[in-house]
Amino acid sequence: MSQKETMQFETEIQQLLDLIIHSLYSHKEIFLRELISNASDALDKLKFESQTNQDLLGDDTELKIRIEVDREARTLSVIDNGIGMTREELIENLGTIAKSGTKAFVEALKEKKESALELIGQFGVGFYSSFMVAEKVELVTRAAGTDQAWRWESAGDGSYSIEKSDETRRGTRVTLHLREPGEGDQDYTQEWVIRNIVRKYSDFVIYPIVMEIEREEVPTDDEGKPIEGAKPVKKVTEETLNSMKPIWNKRKSEVSEEEYKEFYKHLSHDWNDPLETIHINAEGILEYNALMYIPAQAPFDLFMPENKSGMQLYVRNVFIMDNCEELLPAYLRFIKGVVDSADISLNVSREMLQHDRVVGKIRKNLVKKVFDTLSGMLGNDREKYLKFWENFGQVLKEGLHTDFENREAIADLLLCASTKGEELTTLKEYIDRMPLEQKEIYYITGEDRETLAASPHLEALKEKGYEVLLFTDPVDEWVLQGLFEYQGKKLKSVAKGEVDILPEEEKKEQEEKLKKLEDEFSGLLNFIKKTLDGKVAEVKLSQRLTASPVCLVADENALSASMERILKAANQPVPPSQRILEVNPDHELLKQMRELHRRQGESDELKEFAELLYDQAVLTEGSKVASPEQFCARLTRLMLQAAAARAGENPEN
Repeated sequence: MSQKETMQFETEIQQLLDLIIHSLYSHKEIFLRELISNASDALDKLKFESQTNQDLLGDDTELKIRIEVDREARTLSVIDNGIGMTREELIENLGTIAKSGTKAFVEALKEKKESALELIGQFGVGFYSSFMVAEKVELVTRAAGTDQAWRWESAGDGSYSIEKSDETRRGTRVTLHLREPGEGDQDYTQEWVIRNIVRKYSDFVIYPIVMEIEREEVPTDDEGKPIEGAKPVKKVTEETLNSMKPIWNKRKSEVSEEEYKEFYKHLSHDWNDPLETIHINAEGILEYNALMYIPAQAPFDLFMPENKSGMQLYVRNVFIMDNCEELLPAYLRFIKGVVDSADISLNVSREMLQHDRVVGKIRKNLVKKVFDTLSGMLGNDREKYLKFWENFGQVLKEGLHTDFENREAIADLLLCASTKGEELTTLKEYIDRMPLEQKEIYYITGEDRETLAASPHLEALKEKGYEVLLFTDPVDEWVLQGLFEYQGKKLKSVAKGEVDILPEEEKKEQEEKLKKLEDEFSGLLNFIKKTLDGKVAEVKLSQRLTASPVCLVADENALSASMERILKAANQPVPPSQRILEVNPDHELLKQMRELHRRQGESDELKEFAELLYDQAVLTEGSKVASPEQFCARLTRLMLQAAAARAGENPEN
């Protein structure tokens, strides 16, 4: 036996343990569910690995979870013969718990925006719930295929120890040294307490959860009759505590709401109830059972590269693989669930699975069922759908760019902010409100709703009473490239190209007016373009401005200003581009600049005005000016001149 090595938890771990111990008083029994779920996961992983490496099972082929209780020593152990852990995995999973997002957890805790229970569910730290009932936790584990076992121990005091163990069996044993039960607490060494907890939370686990039960029995004769006068003798038998009937194979009428919730928590390690449950029992040419859940809360790693599918695949109740990406597209990765089919080959590999026609058909049906469920939620329970959208809307939108076949169904589910009011709207609702003469669906992209609603690009549309959609999620710039039209109406960015909102008669009048104004403003426009050489591609009179003096407009096929900002923030290369500076010929500032140019020509003062106009256009689109110092200096000089003029003084003195 090697010397015991003591290590420190991450700096945040003690806060985490204090929170779990002191904040979850009424949920103490949950610790057993979490340990059983971990054991079940370990058995799933072993079963999966053994599909390609049968030697991992050895002679120990009966996979099960065992509960052992020592009432005198006040210990409770949960034992599995699953995949086990190496020393490195012990440190990674139980020492730093980096995979559980500890730092993000503590930051969220400090903000106090959610309850402790919700946060623990979100960050997946269920193992540490053991310290609610235990003064010390020991864990002995031996990874499948290795010859060295390890012992981990902690009292939840900020440190843990690791040393070698002489354990010869594969798997993991977690032993809790239980505290004495306080007033109102359950005694977790009592058989009936353990039975009730297992039945309540883990009855659906597909592996037998067994425990040795001691009973007093009266001896019987050869005919099985009790022997008269014989004293009862103690007899120990191993009993299975759970039914092991997979919940997904039951009919909907056979499953209670509570059972659905508990299976979700077992499957996802989320302590919150799911937002929605989808249960499918498909019969006929293609037979399969599926149980899927829409979580109520997005996990912290939803957009991290390592985030995987939440679907498990079974074939005839045999676990085949976890994180099965072939069952649902990536933009539905927030769905948690199980699919079981007898029509898939039992020895299917991941490579074969990608080309399996049965899996393809199941996938298509699952996606349709998810869309039907979300559509029903949108139509019948808007408040619940808004909660879904707040958590998973950005992920669902990804499908607009990646799933051409279901693009229309996804578009039906979109919720967008708009200039109409505070409430989010669907595209269908937008079209239903469109004036008859409106030709296109107008939108603008940017960082926040308030800035977009006040954008100069919207002025002419507001005058016409046209509604504009406001897209503020960073993913919108990308997904809108896959949504060109909806129900025959094209989507048109009001910050790109020309915006055609006038009927034919008004359009002709506007063109004649602009032609006349272009002659009047040609000198000023050429001067501004010369002054801003290298910054703008063109300077022209605007048809979209009614109140503001200027705005910047991108070419129809160019990147928007919002997209450029996103790429720069991500340190991605941004193709060189120059936008068009549109000026408002009806604005008093432009009229004064025209007169100033006519009288003074290319003066330094007019150059200052041109530079300030450009910076103003940059700021109103939500971007940053190239040189804040120069912008402030110019603004200060103009303010001094204006102040001096008002006071009747010469600013040169």
